[in-house]
Parts: sequence; structure tokens; C-alpha cells
Amino acid sequence: MRIETDILISGGGIAGLSAACVFASAGFETLCVDPVPPITSTAKKGADLRSTAFLLPSVDLLAKSGLWAQLSPHAAPLKIMRILDSGGEAGVVREQADFLAADLGIEAFGYNLPNTLLRKIMLEFLAQFTNFQLLAPESVGKITPRSSGALLQLSSGNQVQTRLVIAADGRNSPLREQLNIDVKTWRYGQKAVVFNTRHSNPHRNISTEIHRSGGPFTLVPLADSHRSAIVWMERGPEAAELFSMDEASFNQALNTRSCGTLGAIELEGKRAIWPIIAQRAERLNGPRTALIAEAAHVIPPIGAQGLNMSLADLTTLSELVLQARDQGQDIGAPELLQNYHRARWPDIARRIAGIDLLNRSSMASQSFLKDLRRTGLKYLHDIKPLRNELMKRGLGAK
Repeated sequence: MRIETDILISGGGIAGLSAACVFASAGFETLCVDPVPPITSTAKKGADLRSTAFLLPSVDLLAKSGLWAQLSPHAAPLKIMRILDSGGEAGVVREQADFLAADLGIEAFGYNLPNTLLRKIMLEFLAQFTNFQLLAPESVGKITPRSSGALLQLSSGNQVQTRLVIAADGRNSPLREQLNIDVKTWRYGQKAVVFNTRHSNPHRNISTEIHRSGGPFTLVPLADSHRSAIVWMERGPEAAELFSMDEASFNQALNTRSCGTLGAIELEGKRAIWPIIAQRAERLNGPRTALIAEAAHVIPPIGAQGLNMSLADLTTLSELVLQARDQGQDIGAPELLQNYHRARWPDIARRIAGIDLLNRSSMASQSFLKDLRRTGLKYLHDIKPLRNELMKRGLGAK
């Protein structure tokens, strides 16, 4: 059987489903293909224990599609971004820097939601569109670009004829590999232990990043004021040890590493562990294909940049595609895809370089490097114009 569609999205993760919401709501025939059916309950095996912080530019994109109205009741606002340095005695904060959304005249930098809940709401939102279809489990095989579109073979034996392919199929993107697009990879020898917690003190909508060594320890508010999502980055062996600890030992280590910022704190539910790398595709475009999200770039989970870079990809791509449609032009034309690459690649390269520097700084174990990190943090925070510029750039300003 041959399926005809305007846009095929390979990948049904948060980025792929976001793309589906944007393009289906804009009236495009949209097909999303993923090898694994989306898991919409934390009780199921393989549930995604992470959360996603949507910064304001991403919220604006999702609001235009109508999705944000469904997400906002479940979202925790991030009103303060707090960075702590605890590079001295274990469990003791040496330096604190608070970055306030109010200083920029906004209510919050962004909003945080659990990934499993995100998928559930996105699928419910997409169910209203007769021009959207999800095929899962299903895999994209060979892609054959043509002048008028692309023909893709699916693992079921079906074929898809489409005008534009969006590769949102992850850091090991099969579509990117088929198109012979090289990637540059940075490895840190780190892993992230990801989990949810319950704590005695309310988080007060403060997202806290604690730097010691091994990598940042980040507490991100959830909708319940006594619950937070945590990403604990450490060098590989230490992360593996944390992941395998019994719950009592883990909670003891957790209370030390969190420096008492939220009072008594304990693990809630399961733990997951993820390798930390940075990666950048050398091109974001191929014949009839645009790379977005982790198919295009991967960064360590610092400063809520990862998914928001992905939605910046989607913002740029959707603007170009909508403009082409409104002008009666080809939405998968080589010129359009080249313009997408030119518009996004420099910003991606800059942000990867910045996050790489921050991550390596946070991993510092030598005393003089820890002291330098502490001094730099104080300098960035205490000079107001510099502090405000840093906040604006974190939100996506160029």
C-alpha cells in the first residue's frame, strides 16, 4: 500500500510529536512514524522518567498550534534560575547566584512538565486532527528522494510518498546516516542519573543547578510544590555506583549532594541512567529532508537548552514551510532546506560550544579551577547588564 502525505516525521519522541502538533494544526497532511509506541504512563516498563522545561520561545510556538492551552494546567513555572557552587566541603554552598525572570519583565523563564505526561497530552491533542496519522510500531527504511517528493519504504512493506521528510529520529538517526551526513561528537566520560524526588521544603518555582565536580546536579520544579525532577551528572563510574545503590544509601548521598536546598529529600519512583555527549550534524539538510532535535544536535542537560534548541529548529523550519505553502511553492525544495540549514547551524554551533565550556567547568576537580568557577559565577551575577544579557541569551536571543 502507498500512503500519500505532505510531511513525514520520523521519530515519535517529544520533538517529533511537537513537530506533528505544529504541522497538523497548520493544515498539513502529517504522518509520524516511530519504532516504539509512545508510552503514556509511568507505571509501564520503559517509561521516560525525565521532564522537559519549555522556555518562553518554545511556549510561544506551542501556543500558536493550540497545544499549550492543554499543557499549561500541568506545568510548573520556572521563575528563578539559581546556580550554586559547592566546590568546597561536601554539602556546603560557597556561592549563590539567582537569575530572576522578573528582572526581564516576564513571569517565568519557562515551564516544566514530565515527559510521560507530555506524550499523553500531545497524543490526545493530535487525535482531533483528521489530517494526522501515527504509525507505531513502524520503522522508516530506504528513502528515495525525487524532484517532486520522496518515496520511503516502511518496515511493514508499505510505502510513503511525501513532499518533506523531517528526521527527528534521535542521536543515532538512521535517516541522517542514509543521507551520508557526518557528525562531530564530544565525549565527557559522564552519565546522568535521572529521577523524581519528594522534599520537605517547597521549591517555590526555583530551578536550582549545583556545581561541585563530575557535572551539574539540577533540581527542576514539578507542578506539586514538594516534588522536583533531578538530573544528577557524574563521571561514568560514580554515576553507575549511584544508579546501583540501595534506596537508603542513595537517599543519603542525595541529601548531601542537594546541600539542603529543599530540606529533607528522597527518591520517588525509579531511576534511569543516560550517557552524556555533545554532537553536531555537519548539515541540517539533505534531499527532501530536514534534520531537527537530536538528529541534528545533542548537548549535555544544562540550562534547559536541549529540547528548546530542538523547538528553535522547528520554529525556523515551520516558518519557512508555511511561507512556501502560502506562496504556492514546494515545501521540500532544495533552496528552502538550504535556508533552514543556514538559519540554524551557526546558533547550534555557538550553543554547543557554550554548553561544552559550562560542562567542562562544572566537572573541574582541581581546587584552583573550582575557585575560578566560583569567581566567574559571582562576576556573571553581580554585574547587572551582564546578568541580564546572559538571561536573554539563555532564552534564545542571538
